[in-house]
Amino acid sequence: MQNKKIQHFLLFTMLLSLTAALFVPFSSAFAEEGTTTTVSEAVQQSQETEVPPVPEDIMTLTRNAGYPVDDYYRPAATIVIEANTGQVVWEDQADLSWYPASIAKMMTVYLLFDAIKEGKLALDTPVTATASDEAISQIYELSNTPIVAGVAYPVSDLLYMTTLASSNAATVMLANLVSNNDAAAFIAMMNEKAMQLGMTNTTFYNPSGAAASAFNGYYAPEGIDPEADNVSTARDLALMFYHLLKEHSEVLEYTNKFQVTVMENTDYAEVLENSNKSIPGGLYGYEGEDGLKTGASPEGAYNYAATAQRGDLRLIEVVLGVGTWDDAEGENQRHAFGNALFDYGFTNFEYKKLLEAGTQVINDKEIILEQELYGLLRNGTQPEYILSDNQQLILSNQLTEVSSSVPAPSVKYQVKEEEKEEENNASKAATSLVGTVKHSWREYAAAGVALFLSLLLFLFSRTTGSKSRQTRKQSTAHRQGAFFASIILLLAAVLIGGATFILGPWLPF
Repeated sequence: MQNKKIQHFLLFTMLLSLTAALFVPFSSAFAEEGTTTTVSEAVQQSQETEVPPVPEDIMTLTRNAGYPVDDYYRPAATIVIEANTGQVVWEDQADLSWYPASIAKMMTVYLLFDAIKEGKLALDTPVTATASDEAISQIYELSNTPIVAGVAYPVSDLLYMTTLASSNAATVMLANLVSNNDAAAFIAMMNEKAMQLGMTNTTFYNPSGAAASAFNGYYAPEGIDPEADNVSTARDLALMFYHLLKEHSEVLEYTNKFQVTVMENTDYAEVLENSNKSIPGGLYGYEGEDGLKTGASPEGAYNYAATAQRGDLRLIEVVLGVGTWDDAEGENQRHAFGNALFDYGFTNFEYKKLLEAGTQVINDKEIILEQELYGLLRNGTQPEYILSDNQQLILSNQLTEVSSSVPAPSVKYQVKEEEKEEENNASKAATSLVGTVKHSWREYAAAGVALFLSLLLFLFSRTTGSKSRQTRKQSTAHRQGAFFASIILLLAAVLIGGATFILGPWLPF
Protein backbone atom coordinates (compact mmCIF):
# COMPACT_ATOMS: atom_id res chain seq x y z
CA MET A 1 0.00 0.00 0.00
CA GLN A 2 2.85 2.36 0.90
CA ASN A 3 4.65 1.54 -2.37
CA LYS A 4 1.50 2.40 -4.36
CA LYS A 5 1.24 5.77 -2.66
CA ILE A 6 4.87 6.54 -3.50
CA GLN A 7 4.32 5.50 -7.12
CA HIS A 8 1.26 7.70 -7.38
CA PHE A 9 3.12 10.66 -5.88
CA LEU A 10 6.05 10.22 -8.28
CA LEU A 11 3.70 9.90 -11.23
CA PHE A 12 1.78 13.03 -10.24
CA THR A 13 5.04 14.97 -9.79
CA MET A 14 6.22 13.85 -13.23
CA LEU A 15 2.98 14.98 -14.78
CA LEU A 16 3.27 18.45 -13.22
CA SER A 17 6.92 18.78 -14.30
CA LEU A 18 6.09 17.79 -17.85
CA THR A 19 3.22 20.27 -17.93
CA ALA A 20 5.54 23.06 -16.83
CA ALA A 21 8.20 22.00 -19.36
CA LEU A 22 5.76 22.00 -22.25
CA PHE A 23 4.46 25.45 -21.40
CA VAL A 24 7.89 27.07 -20.84
CA PRO A 25 8.25 28.18 -24.49
CA PHE A 26 4.81 29.78 -24.41
CA SER A 27 5.38 31.46 -21.07
CA SER A 28 8.75 32.77 -22.34
CA ALA A 29 7.04 34.31 -25.31
CA PHE A 30 4.45 35.91 -23.06
CA ALA A 31 7.19 37.17 -20.74
CA GLU A 32 8.98 38.74 -23.70
CA GLU A 33 5.87 40.68 -24.68
CA GLY A 34 5.20 41.63 -21.08
CA THR A 35 8.68 43.16 -20.70
CA THR A 36 8.19 45.37 -23.72
CA THR A 37 4.85 46.58 -22.41
CA THR A 38 6.32 47.34 -19.01
CA VAL A 39 9.13 49.47 -20.45
CA SER A 40 6.69 51.36 -22.65
CA GLU A 41 4.40 51.98 -19.70
CA ALA A 42 7.34 53.21 -17.62
CA VAL A 43 8.26 55.80 -20.25
CA GLN A 44 4.63 56.85 -20.57
CA GLN A 45 4.29 57.19 -16.81
CA SER A 46 7.45 59.32 -16.77
CA GLN A 47 5.98 61.58 -19.41
CA GLU A 48 2.65 61.74 -17.58
CA THR A 49 4.20 62.80 -14.28
CA GLU A 50 2.22 65.71 -12.93
CA VAL A 51 3.57 68.93 -14.42
CA PRO A 52 4.03 71.77 -11.92
CA PRO A 53 1.14 74.23 -12.11
CA VAL A 54 1.46 77.18 -14.47
CA PRO A 55 2.41 80.30 -12.47
CA GLU A 56 0.19 83.34 -12.18
CA ASP A 57 -0.26 85.52 -15.27
CA ILE A 58 2.23 88.15 -16.36
CA MET A 59 0.41 91.01 -14.64
CA THR A 60 0.26 89.33 -11.24
CA LEU A 61 3.81 88.07 -11.58
CA THR A 62 5.13 91.55 -12.39
CA ARG A 63 3.21 93.22 -9.57
CA ASN A 64 4.44 90.61 -7.10
CA ALA A 65 7.96 91.43 -8.25
CA GLY A 66 7.39 95.01 -7.10
CA TYR A 67 6.52 96.74 -10.39
CA PRO A 68 3.18 98.68 -10.36
CA VAL A 69 2.09 97.95 -13.93
CA ASP A 70 -1.32 98.76 -15.39
CA ASP A 71 -3.42 96.35 -17.46
CA TYR A 72 -3.23 98.84 -20.32
CA TYR A 73 0.40 97.80 -20.81
CA ARG A 74 -0.17 94.04 -20.77
CA PRO A 75 2.26 92.46 -23.29
CA ALA A 76 0.79 90.75 -26.33
CA ALA A 77 3.27 87.88 -26.05
CA THR A 78 6.13 86.75 -23.80
CA ILE A 79 8.57 83.86 -23.55
CA VAL A 80 11.59 82.95 -21.42
CA ILE A 81 13.99 80.15 -22.35
CA GLU A 82 17.19 78.77 -20.86
CA ALA A 83 20.14 79.64 -23.08
CA ASN A 84 22.07 76.35 -22.94
CA THR A 85 19.24 73.90 -23.55
CA GLY A 86 16.65 76.09 -25.26
CA GLN A 87 14.00 74.84 -22.84
CA VAL A 88 11.02 77.04 -22.08
CA VAL A 89 10.52 78.20 -18.48
CA TRP A 90 7.69 80.64 -19.27
CA GLU A 91 5.49 81.40 -22.24
CA ASP A 92 2.31 83.34 -22.94
CA GLN A 93 0.97 83.70 -26.48
CA ALA A 94 4.47 82.81 -27.70
CA ASP A 95 3.22 81.88 -31.19
CA LEU A 96 1.23 85.07 -31.79
CA SER A 97 2.26 86.78 -35.05
CA TRP A 98 3.72 90.19 -34.25
CA TYR A 99 5.84 93.01 -35.64
CA PRO A 100 9.30 92.84 -34.03
CA ALA A 101 10.32 96.38 -35.11
CA SER A 102 14.02 97.03 -34.40
CA ILE A 103 14.57 93.59 -32.85
CA ALA A 104 14.85 92.54 -36.51
CA LYS A 105 18.20 94.36 -36.61
CA MET A 106 19.66 91.40 -34.71
CA MET A 107 19.18 89.14 -37.72
CA THR A 108 21.31 91.59 -39.68
CA VAL A 109 23.88 91.41 -36.88
CA TYR A 110 23.68 87.59 -36.99
CA LEU A 111 24.49 87.53 -40.71
CA LEU A 112 27.32 90.00 -40.14
CA PHE A 113 28.92 87.71 -37.55
CA ASP A 114 28.47 84.77 -39.91
CA ALA A 115 30.44 86.68 -42.55
CA ILE A 116 33.15 87.54 -40.03
CA LYS A 117 33.40 83.89 -38.98
CA GLU A 118 33.74 82.89 -42.62
CA GLY A 119 36.63 85.35 -43.02
CA LYS A 120 34.82 87.59 -45.51
CA LEU A 121 35.34 90.69 -43.38
CA ALA A 122 36.51 91.75 -39.91
CA LEU A 123 35.47 93.97 -37.03
CA ASP A 124 38.00 96.58 -38.11
CA THR A 125 36.92 96.51 -41.76
CA PRO A 126 36.25 100.15 -42.79
CA VAL A 127 32.91 100.97 -44.42
CA THR A 128 32.86 104.25 -46.33
CA ALA A 129 29.49 106.01 -46.01
CA THR A 130 27.66 107.00 -49.18
CA ALA A 131 25.39 109.98 -49.83
CA SER A 132 22.42 107.62 -49.44
CA ASP A 133 23.68 106.48 -46.03
CA GLU A 134 23.97 110.09 -44.92
CA ALA A 135 20.48 110.86 -46.25
CA ILE A 136 18.99 107.89 -44.36
CA SER A 137 20.63 109.04 -41.14
CA GLN A 138 18.80 112.35 -41.47
CA ILE A 139 15.29 110.90 -41.77
CA TYR A 140 13.62 112.23 -38.66
CA GLU A 141 11.02 109.47 -38.32
CA LEU A 142 13.71 106.76 -38.03
CA SER A 143 15.95 106.07 -35.05
CA ASN A 144 19.47 106.97 -36.14
CA THR A 145 23.01 108.15 -35.51
CA PRO A 146 24.77 110.83 -37.56
CA ILE A 147 26.49 109.42 -40.64
CA VAL A 148 28.67 111.56 -42.92
CA ALA A 149 29.24 110.66 -46.56
CA GLY A 150 32.86 109.88 -47.40
CA VAL A 151 33.80 108.95 -43.82
CA ALA A 152 35.07 105.42 -43.14
CA TYR A 153 33.36 103.75 -40.17
CA PRO A 154 34.80 100.55 -38.66
CA VAL A 155 32.41 97.60 -38.58
CA SER A 156 32.71 97.49 -34.77
CA ASP A 157 31.46 101.08 -34.44
CA LEU A 158 28.58 100.43 -36.83
CA LEU A 159 27.70 97.45 -34.64
CA TYR A 160 27.46 99.65 -31.56
CA MET A 161 25.32 102.13 -33.50
CA THR A 162 23.00 99.30 -34.58
CA THR A 163 22.62 97.50 -31.24
CA LEU A 164 22.80 100.32 -28.68
CA ALA A 165 21.33 103.28 -30.57
CA SER A 166 19.20 101.26 -33.03
CA SER A 167 20.55 103.28 -35.96
CA ASN A 168 18.75 102.45 -39.21
CA ALA A 169 21.51 104.03 -41.28
CA ALA A 170 24.23 101.92 -39.60
CA THR A 171 22.12 98.79 -40.04
CA VAL A 172 21.70 99.39 -43.77
CA MET A 173 25.45 100.00 -44.12
CA LEU A 174 26.18 96.62 -42.50
CA ALA A 175 23.55 94.87 -44.63
CA ASN A 176 25.02 96.34 -47.80
CA LEU A 177 28.51 95.34 -46.70
CA VAL A 178 27.51 91.70 -46.20
CA SER A 179 25.52 91.49 -49.46
CA ASN A 180 27.90 93.55 -51.61
CA ASN A 181 25.22 96.25 -51.97
CA ASP A 182 22.51 93.84 -53.16
CA ALA A 183 19.57 94.78 -50.94
CA ALA A 184 17.21 92.13 -52.29
CA ALA A 185 19.86 89.43 -51.87
CA PHE A 186 20.29 90.42 -48.23
CA ILE A 187 16.55 90.09 -47.54
CA ALA A 188 16.72 86.62 -49.10
CA MET A 189 19.66 85.81 -46.82
CA MET A 190 17.63 86.86 -43.78
CA ASN A 191 14.75 84.58 -44.70
CA GLU A 192 17.04 81.68 -45.58
CA LYS A 193 18.71 82.02 -42.20
CA ALA A 194 15.34 82.11 -40.45
CA MET A 195 14.31 78.92 -42.23
CA GLN A 196 17.62 77.28 -41.36
CA LEU A 197 17.15 78.09 -37.68
CA GLY A 198 13.59 76.76 -37.62
CA MET A 199 11.85 80.15 -37.39
CA THR A 200 8.76 78.81 -39.10
CA ASN A 201 6.51 81.82 -38.44
CA THR A 202 8.89 84.58 -39.50
CA THR A 203 9.21 86.60 -42.70
CA PHE A 204 11.63 89.49 -43.23
CA TYR A 205 11.07 92.35 -45.69
CA ASN A 206 13.78 94.71 -44.46
CA PRO A 207 16.99 94.55 -42.39
CA SER A 208 16.16 97.08 -39.67
CA GLY A 209 12.50 96.87 -38.67
CA ALA A 210 11.39 99.85 -40.76
CA ALA A 211 9.44 99.24 -43.98
CA ALA A 212 11.38 100.08 -47.15
CA SER A 213 9.01 102.96 -47.90
CA ALA A 214 10.18 104.70 -44.73
CA PHE A 215 13.62 105.21 -46.28
CA ASN A 216 12.31 107.75 -48.78
CA GLY A 217 13.71 105.85 -51.75
CA TYR A 218 17.26 105.61 -50.39
CA TYR A 219 16.83 101.90 -49.63
CA ALA A 220 14.58 99.93 -51.99
CA PRO A 221 15.21 96.17 -52.29
CA GLU A 222 14.11 95.06 -55.75
CA GLY A 223 11.05 92.82 -55.76
CA ILE A 224 10.21 93.47 -52.10
CA ASP A 225 6.91 95.05 -51.10
CA PRO A 226 7.96 98.51 -49.85
CA GLU A 227 5.03 98.68 -47.42
CA ALA A 228 5.48 95.22 -45.92
CA ASP A 229 6.58 94.89 -42.31
CA ASN A 230 8.65 92.10 -40.79
CA VAL A 231 6.55 89.46 -39.04
CA SER A 232 7.68 87.05 -36.33
CA THR A 233 6.70 85.53 -32.97
CA ALA A 234 8.14 85.60 -29.48
CA ARG A 235 9.10 81.94 -29.88
CA ASP A 236 10.88 82.46 -33.19
CA LEU A 237 12.81 85.46 -31.88
CA ALA A 238 13.86 83.54 -28.76
CA LEU A 239 15.02 80.72 -31.04
CA MET A 240 17.06 83.21 -33.09
CA PHE A 241 18.79 84.53 -29.97
CA TYR A 242 19.37 80.98 -28.71
CA HIS A 243 21.35 80.18 -31.86
CA LEU A 244 23.03 83.59 -31.99
CA LEU A 245 24.47 83.14 -28.50
CA LYS A 246 25.49 79.55 -29.29
CA GLU A 247 27.34 80.54 -32.45
CA HIS A 248 28.47 84.12 -31.72
CA SER A 249 28.56 84.76 -27.99
CA GLU A 250 30.86 87.71 -28.70
CA VAL A 251 27.76 89.63 -29.78
CA LEU A 252 27.23 90.44 -26.09
CA GLU A 253 30.23 92.76 -26.22
CA TYR A 254 28.10 94.98 -28.45
CA THR A 255 24.89 94.82 -26.41
CA ASN A 256 26.03 94.89 -22.76
CA LYS A 257 27.32 98.48 -22.55
CA PHE A 258 25.37 101.24 -20.84
CA GLN A 259 27.35 103.87 -22.75
CA VAL A 260 30.05 103.72 -25.39
CA THR A 261 31.93 106.26 -27.51
CA VAL A 262 32.22 105.52 -31.20
CA MET A 263 34.64 107.04 -33.70
CA GLU A 264 36.93 108.02 -30.82
CA ASN A 265 39.78 110.44 -31.57
CA THR A 266 38.06 111.71 -34.72
CA ASP A 267 35.92 114.69 -35.55
CA TYR A 268 32.92 112.32 -35.64
CA ALA A 269 33.15 110.95 -32.10
CA GLU A 270 29.79 110.38 -30.44
CA VAL A 271 28.63 108.99 -27.09
CA LEU A 272 25.90 106.38 -27.48
CA GLU A 273 23.53 105.36 -24.69
CA ASN A 274 21.91 101.96 -24.72
CA SER A 275 18.17 102.02 -25.42
CA ASN A 276 17.97 98.94 -23.17
CA LYS A 277 17.15 100.44 -19.76
CA SER A 278 17.66 97.14 -17.94
CA ILE A 279 21.41 97.18 -18.55
CA PRO A 280 23.14 97.77 -15.19
CA GLY A 281 23.35 101.55 -14.86
CA GLY A 282 20.03 102.08 -16.63
CA LEU A 283 16.74 103.17 -15.11
CA TYR A 284 15.64 99.53 -14.71
CA GLY A 285 19.16 98.13 -14.31
CA TYR A 286 19.07 94.37 -13.66
CA GLU A 287 21.97 92.43 -12.18
CA GLY A 288 23.48 90.07 -14.73
CA GLU A 289 21.66 91.56 -17.74
CA ASP A 290 23.85 92.03 -20.80
CA GLY A 291 21.71 92.91 -23.82
CA LEU A 292 20.23 92.31 -26.45
CA LYS A 293 17.79 94.63 -28.29
CA THR A 294 14.76 96.87 -27.98
CA GLY A 295 12.25 97.76 -30.66
CA ALA A 296 9.22 99.97 -31.16
CA SER A 297 6.86 100.83 -34.00
CA PRO A 298 3.29 102.05 -34.55
CA GLU A 299 2.21 98.49 -35.47
CA GLY A 300 4.27 96.54 -32.93
CA ALA A 301 4.17 98.97 -29.96
CA TYR A 302 7.08 98.48 -27.53
CA ASN A 303 9.14 95.29 -27.77
CA TYR A 304 12.08 93.96 -25.82
CA ALA A 305 14.51 91.05 -26.05
CA ALA A 306 17.19 90.46 -23.45
CA THR A 307 19.52 87.92 -21.85
CA ALA A 308 20.86 87.74 -18.32
CA GLN A 309 23.11 85.35 -16.41
CA ARG A 310 23.40 84.51 -12.73
CA GLY A 311 25.72 81.71 -11.75
CA ASP A 312 25.47 78.94 -14.34
CA LEU A 313 21.96 79.90 -15.42
CA ARG A 314 21.53 82.13 -18.46
CA LEU A 315 18.05 83.13 -19.59
CA ILE A 316 16.76 84.63 -22.85
CA GLU A 317 13.46 86.50 -22.88
CA VAL A 318 11.26 88.21 -25.46
CA VAL A 319 8.47 90.66 -24.58
CA LEU A 320 6.28 91.91 -27.43
CA GLY A 321 3.51 94.48 -27.78
CA VAL A 322 3.65 96.51 -24.56
CA GLY A 323 1.17 99.39 -24.50
CA THR A 324 0.71 101.43 -27.65
CA TRP A 325 3.06 103.45 -29.84
CA ASP A 326 1.53 106.79 -28.87
CA ASP A 327 2.12 106.22 -25.13
CA ALA A 328 5.84 106.51 -24.37
CA GLU A 329 5.38 104.93 -20.93
CA GLY A 330 5.34 101.59 -22.72
CA GLU A 331 9.09 102.07 -23.22
CA ASN A 332 9.57 101.81 -19.45
CA GLN A 333 6.90 99.20 -18.78
CA ARG A 334 8.48 96.66 -21.14
CA HIS A 335 11.53 96.61 -18.83
CA ALA A 336 9.35 96.09 -15.77
CA PHE A 337 7.84 93.00 -17.39
CA GLY A 338 11.24 91.82 -18.54
CA ASN A 339 12.80 92.17 -15.09
CA ALA A 340 9.89 90.35 -13.46
CA LEU A 341 10.24 87.46 -15.90
CA PHE A 342 13.95 87.24 -15.15
CA ASP A 343 13.12 87.17 -11.43
CA TYR A 344 10.71 84.30 -12.03
CA GLY A 345 13.27 82.29 -14.00
CA PHE A 346 16.19 82.80 -11.63
CA THR A 347 14.04 82.13 -8.55
CA ASN A 348 12.41 78.92 -9.75
CA PHE A 349 15.00 77.18 -11.91
CA GLU A 350 18.62 76.11 -11.79
CA TYR A 351 21.07 74.89 -14.41
CA LYS A 352 23.64 72.49 -13.02
CA LYS A 353 25.68 69.35 -13.50
CA LEU A 354 23.40 66.34 -13.08
CA LEU A 355 25.69 63.41 -13.86
CA GLU A 356 29.45 62.90 -13.95
CA ALA A 357 31.14 61.24 -16.92
CA GLY A 358 31.95 57.56 -16.43
CA THR A 359 30.03 54.68 -14.89
CA GLN A 360 26.50 55.42 -13.70
CA VAL A 361 23.51 53.28 -12.76
CA ILE A 362 20.45 54.71 -14.52
CA ASN A 363 17.04 53.03 -14.45
CA ASP A 364 18.67 49.89 -12.94
CA LYS A 365 21.12 49.65 -15.84
CA GLU A 366 24.88 50.13 -15.47
CA ILE A 367 26.12 52.41 -18.24
CA ILE A 368 29.15 54.51 -19.12
CA LEU A 369 28.59 58.19 -19.95
CA GLU A 370 30.99 59.70 -22.45
CA GLN A 371 30.72 63.14 -20.85
CA GLU A 372 29.06 65.06 -18.04
CA LEU A 373 25.36 65.86 -18.30
CA TYR A 374 24.16 69.36 -17.45
CA GLY A 375 20.51 70.27 -17.37
CA LEU A 376 17.78 72.62 -16.25
CA LEU A 377 15.56 71.74 -13.28
CA ARG A 378 12.70 73.43 -11.54
CA ASN A 379 13.67 73.95 -7.90
CA GLY A 380 12.51 71.11 -5.67
CA THR A 381 12.29 68.52 -8.47
CA GLN A 382 14.50 65.55 -9.26
CA PRO A 383 15.73 64.64 -12.74
CA GLU A 384 14.38 61.61 -14.58
CA TYR A 385 16.16 59.92 -17.46
CA ILE A 386 15.26 57.95 -20.55
CA LEU A 387 17.75 55.53 -22.15
CA SER A 388 16.99 55.70 -25.85
CA ASP A 389 17.55 52.88 -28.34
CA ASN A 390 20.30 54.90 -30.06
CA GLN A 391 22.26 55.02 -26.80
CA GLN A 392 21.39 58.57 -25.82
CA LEU A 393 20.66 59.30 -22.17
CA ILE A 394 17.91 61.94 -22.31
CA LEU A 395 16.93 64.24 -19.46
CA SER A 396 13.18 64.19 -18.82
CA ASN A 397 12.32 67.28 -16.76
CA GLN A 398 8.78 68.11 -17.96
CA LEU A 399 10.04 71.15 -19.90
CA THR A 400 9.63 71.60 -23.65
CA GLU A 401 12.19 72.93 -26.10
CA VAL A 402 11.64 76.30 -27.74
CA SER A 403 11.48 74.50 -31.09
CA SER A 404 11.34 70.93 -32.36
CA SER A 405 14.63 71.71 -34.10
CA VAL A 406 16.33 71.97 -30.69
CA PRO A 407 17.14 68.54 -29.16
CA ALA A 408 16.39 67.70 -25.54
CA PRO A 409 19.42 67.67 -23.20
CA SER A 410 21.24 64.35 -23.63
CA VAL A 411 24.62 62.62 -23.64
CA LYS A 412 25.92 59.53 -25.37
CA TYR A 413 26.21 56.36 -23.28
CA GLN A 414 27.46 52.80 -23.63
CA VAL A 415 26.20 49.71 -21.82
CA LYS A 416 28.97 48.02 -19.82
CA GLU A 417 30.46 45.18 -21.88
CA GLU A 418 29.57 42.27 -19.58
CA GLU A 419 26.00 43.54 -19.25
CA LYS A 420 25.77 44.09 -22.98
CA GLU A 421 26.96 40.51 -23.65
CA GLU A 422 24.43 39.07 -21.20
CA GLU A 423 21.66 41.12 -22.83
CA ASN A 424 22.68 39.94 -26.31
CA ASN A 425 22.76 36.29 -25.20
CA ALA A 426 19.41 36.60 -23.47
CA SER A 427 17.95 38.35 -26.48
CA LYS A 428 19.24 35.63 -28.83
CA ALA A 429 17.92 32.88 -26.57
CA ALA A 430 14.53 34.53 -26.25
CA THR A 431 14.38 35.15 -29.98
CA SER A 432 15.34 31.56 -30.72
CA LEU A 433 12.81 30.19 -28.25
CA VAL A 434 10.00 32.37 -29.49
CA GLY A 435 10.89 31.43 -33.07
CA THR A 436 10.77 27.74 -32.20
CA VAL A 437 7.32 28.13 -30.68
CA LYS A 438 6.01 30.02 -33.68
CA HIS A 439 7.28 27.45 -36.17
CA SER A 440 6.39 24.31 -34.13
CA TRP A 441 3.02 25.29 -32.73
CA ARG A 442 1.25 22.25 -34.26
CA GLU A 443 3.62 19.78 -32.60
CA TYR A 444 3.47 21.54 -29.22
CA ALA A 445 -0.31 21.70 -29.50
CA ALA A 446 -0.46 17.93 -30.15
CA ALA A 447 1.78 17.29 -27.15
CA GLY A 448 -0.44 19.52 -25.04
CA VAL A 449 -3.59 17.67 -26.12
CA ALA A 450 -1.99 14.31 -25.31
CA LEU A 451 -0.91 15.57 -21.93
CA PHE A 452 -4.35 16.96 -21.18
CA LEU A 453 -6.06 13.66 -22.07
CA SER A 454 -3.48 11.79 -20.00
CA LEU A 455 -4.36 13.91 -16.97
CA LEU A 456 -8.10 13.33 -17.48
CA LEU A 457 -7.65 9.56 -17.74
CA PHE A 458 -5.37 9.50 -14.73
CA LEU A 459 -7.97 11.34 -12.67
CA PHE A 460 -10.69 8.95 -13.93
CA SER A 461 -8.57 5.95 -12.90
CA ARG A 462 -8.53 7.24 -9.33
CA THR A 463 -12.35 7.52 -9.00
CA THR A 464 -14.64 4.86 -7.48
CA GLY A 465 -17.28 3.40 -9.74
CA SER A 466 -21.01 3.13 -8.82
CA LYS A 467 -21.73 -0.34 -7.40
CA SER A 468 -25.32 -0.13 -8.51
CA ARG A 469 -24.33 -0.06 -12.18
CA GLN A 470 -21.36 -2.37 -12.43
CA THR A 471 -19.52 -4.87 -10.38
CA ARG A 472 -16.39 -4.04 -8.44
CA LYS A 473 -14.45 -6.23 -10.85
CA GLN A 474 -15.63 -4.30 -13.92
CA SER A 475 -14.95 -0.97 -12.24
CA THR A 476 -11.42 -2.01 -11.38
CA ALA A 477 -10.78 -3.13 -14.96
CA HIS A 478 -12.01 0.20 -16.36
CA ARG A 479 -9.84 2.18 -13.96
CA GLN A 480 -6.80 0.09 -14.80
CA GLY A 481 -7.47 0.59 -18.50
CA ALA A 482 -7.76 4.36 -18.00
CA PHE A 483 -4.54 4.35 -15.98
CA PHE A 484 -2.54 2.52 -18.68
CA ALA A 485 -4.06 4.75 -21.36
CA SER A 486 -2.97 7.82 -19.39
CA ILE A 487 0.57 6.40 -19.20
CA ILE A 488 0.58 5.84 -22.97
CA LEU A 489 -0.68 9.36 -23.66
CA LEU A 490 1.89 10.76 -21.23
CA LEU A 491 4.67 8.96 -23.06
CA ALA A 492 3.25 10.24 -26.35
CA ALA A 493 3.29 13.81 -25.04
CA VAL A 494 6.88 13.37 -23.90
CA LEU A 495 7.92 11.89 -27.24
CA ILE A 496 6.16 14.58 -29.27
CA GLY A 497 7.59 17.37 -27.10
CA GLY A 498 11.09 15.89 -27.11
CA ALA A 499 11.10 15.25 -30.84
CA THR A 500 9.89 18.79 -31.51
CA PHE A 501 12.51 20.30 -29.21
CA ILE A 502 15.29 18.37 -31.04
CA LEU A 503 14.02 18.30 -34.62
CA GLY A 504 11.81 21.38 -34.80
CA PRO A 505 8.57 21.18 -36.82
CA TRP A 506 8.10 17.66 -38.25
CA LEU A 507 4.37 17.03 -38.66
CA PRO A 508 3.41 16.76 -42.39
CA PHE A 509 0.33 19.02 -42.08
